[in-house]
Amino acid sequence: MTTWEELAAAEPDLARRVRALFAQRKHATIATLRADGSPRISGTEVEFADGGLHIGSMGGARKALDLRRDPRYALHCPTVDAPDDDQAAWPGDAKIAGRAFEEADGDDGSHRFRLDVSEVVLTRLTEAGDQLRIESWHPERGLVVRKRA
Repeated sequence: MTTWEELAAAEPDLARRVRALFAQRKHATIATLRADGSPRISGTEVEFADGGLHIGSMGGARKALDLRRDPRYALHCPTVDAPDDDQAAWPGDAKIAGRAFEEADGDDGSHRFRLDVSEVVLTRLTEAGDQLRIESWHPERGLVVRKRA
């Protein structure tokens, strides 16, 4: 498992572009696992601070209870549509997966989690707009770039 800070040191350009996609809107989507193993998706706000990647949650929220029980998560950036007249201008989307570690309970019962990273995927169109460009990073294999028609 890798911290966001370690990823940013290893792949600064990828980290910068992924972070920019998460900054384009306030609300991201996180997937957690329910007690029966089925997926749950929830809205969340993502914070890149103190060299790390963090989320917060209201006290007793289902996503926080899910993460306490099973720390695996998948995070998807806010999405935007490409301009109709220029599909290649689509900024793409970013996904991050890994494990969450609770840092603290707030005085109000809120939760704060640090998200460690096991995979990052950035998908966008090529300049010509005719292929997907998929960049995926994993701590054991590094950065891999593929194109798909």
